[in-house]
Amino acid sequence: MNNIVNEDDFKYYMQDIERYYFGARYNYLELLDNEMVPFKFKTIISKYMKDEVDLDTTLESHFYYLTDDTFDYEILKQLKSRVRVSQYKDPFKKEKGFKEKIYTIQELVRIPVEHKEEYGIIIRELIVSKLALFAFSI
Repeated sequence: MNNIVNEDDFKYYMQDIERYYFGARYNYLELLDNEMVPFKFKTIISKYMKDEVDLDTTLESHFYYLTDDTFDYEILKQLKSRVRVSQYKDPFKKEKGFKEKIYTIQELVRIPVEHKEEYGIIIRELIVSKLALFAFSI
């Protein structure tokens, strides 16, 4: 049974002095429609990523299956993207509970999908550097 009561709880946008944070249940179309999302990030999605990724794809699904041989990977790398995940504390000892971990996009892509399943990885959040977004040339 699915214990998630409100899917919108996992669709959020926040920022601090250095980074933007996007809830991973957002799909790209919802990001484009959200007036709070930075215009430059929307432009990158609509100009560069829409050909690589279906706009109905959630961030969670996109990053889970992302590979390093695609243009969208290169864009996310340029943006110094990081991903917050929840994963088993120790999947090999079958220790109960989850821990949070932040992976760079390069680290996350190096983990094969089978291992992501073993580790119980759940993508929670996309983190984008403000400085990298500022420096990204469109």
